Amino acid sequence: MLGLTSHGILLDLVGPPSDYRFLYSCSSYLLLVPIERTMNLFARKTLADLTEEANAEGQGTLRRHLGPWNLVLLGIGAIIGAGLFVRTAAAAAEHAGPSVTLSFIVAAIGCALAGMCYAEFSAMTPVSGSAYTYSYATMGELFAWIIGWDLVLEYALGAATVAIAWSQYLNKLIANFIGPQYMIPYEFCHSPFEKSPDGVAGMINLPAIVILCFLTVILVRGIKESAVFNAIVVSVKVLIVVLFIALGWQFIQPANHQPFIPEPTTYGTHAFGGWWGVLGGAGVVFFAFIGFDAVSTVAQETKNPKRDMPIGILGSLVVCTILYILFSYVLTGIAPYTDFRDPEKGKEASVAYAIEQYMTGYGWLSNFITVAILFGFSSVILVMLLGQSRVFYSMARDGLVPSFFGELHPTYQTPSKSNWLFLVFVALFAGFIPDHVVGDMTSIGTLFAFALVSIGIILMRRSDPDAPRPFRTPLVPLVPILAVLVCGAMIVGLGKENWTRLLVWLLIGFVIYFGYSVKHSKVQRALRS
Repeated sequence: MLGLTSHGILLDLVGPPSDYRFLYSCSSYLLLVPIERTMNLFARKTLADLTEEANAEGQGTLRRHLGPWNLVLLGIGAIIGAGLFVRTAAAAAEHAGPSVTLSFIVAAIGCALAGMCYAEFSAMTPVSGSAYTYSYATMGELFAWIIGWDLVLEYALGAATVAIAWSQYLNKLIANFIGPQYMIPYEFCHSPFEKSPDGVAGMINLPAIVILCFLTVILVRGIKESAVFNAIVVSVKVLIVVLFIALGWQFIQPANHQPFIPEPTTYGTHAFGGWWGVLGGAGVVFFAFIGFDAVSTVAQETKNPKRDMPIGILGSLVVCTILYILFSYVLTGIAPYTDFRDPEKGKEASVAYAIEQYMTGYGWLSNFITVAILFGFSSVILVMLLGQSRVFYSMARDGLVPSFFGELHPTYQTPSKSNWLFLVFVALFAGFIPDHVVGDMTSIGTLFAFALVSIGIILMRRSDPDAPRPFRTPLVPLVPILAVLVCGAMIVGLGKENWTRLLVWLLIGFVIYFGYSVKHSKVQRALRS
């Protein structure tokens, strides 16, 4: 029987519990998943429930240690990383050429629109879980699961991408300071799907796995220790970006920016040049902005989240957008974008390459930037792993994943079991999958999450118009609609291959949801009682 309730659609499937009612195909396989007798896929958690969670204190709850400055640094720490130092060159070489600067502007517009939606939600519902929690309050449990599963893709693969970049720069550091003969052998710092120009096949990316282990230990120790570590490395990282912009400006060659938007053609399997190239580049460099939404995952560990969360989200976005536009303009002005297509030139460690080849007399900056980037990448990985564990913590507390992931360490009061689980998961991707695959999957997963959060703002304004809103997204529904359109355009620019990967990932998530989560969901249990 299909009925309509105040919370959504109510399914009452008549028959013994052993009936297999839900049939669908995933890839080429037919799966049979048992469905509960009574299930409301669109049941929502109320704002009162979320407020109660936010105000909970004591054993079994996260500790509030963070202020507005911590949040801004947390956002910058997550945003400035592999997306800037690695993905910029990749987007210029494979999609946009010098117009990658425009790609950053498009990506920034999408982030700013989505960021205002995140800021409103995080101030209204200051609990851990980010977009997952917001979706639960606006679109119901099924959409919350989709978002939560999508955030696994965003944060886990985001951490894997940056860990791979960390490995690349570590080898660069070893070559500069000790000698090329002491570099880590190719087969132990690349995935099995990669080959060197002389035919050596990769086996496993060991340095990427090592840094993931080190940072997971820091996270298990506590949010306060993590914030101190992050503040130190962010300060160094921002200094490096500013130095590169200031010193590199004098080495810009105007010919490298001509034509600024290359003529439309193809590179590999996707569009290069023209406005489709700009959009494709925006989808790639969008990875560089991932991080501001990670700020919203620590709302339950913030001293005054209603005031500080919007400051942390929007403040970190503004700082990073300005730096990104200037950085991409200088990088493509110093070195021709075609250099970044060549593995023997600037495809890996592209910023250090540009300095060494085109900034005469600044070899010291190349060494300095390599050291600083290693520390900077570490802060990005830290925040990605932090955000992922907090999302899974929230999902476990709601019963959608096993409850032990919601248990806190008896001494450090951190979701340590989630931390250890995702160490294994992320390490598998970082150790055995190439960076361009996990990077693009992260971008499309994040864009999808941003679009759903933006839709959620429109729904919340209708369902709870009188709820207190310490921060209000302006011009609703225009701003959320524009956010959806911009994010959708960037998803289109990423190409069919990445759409397929996202679809397969979501289908795997549906198997888990209908096979496990609907049986153990606290909301569903309340409906059945």
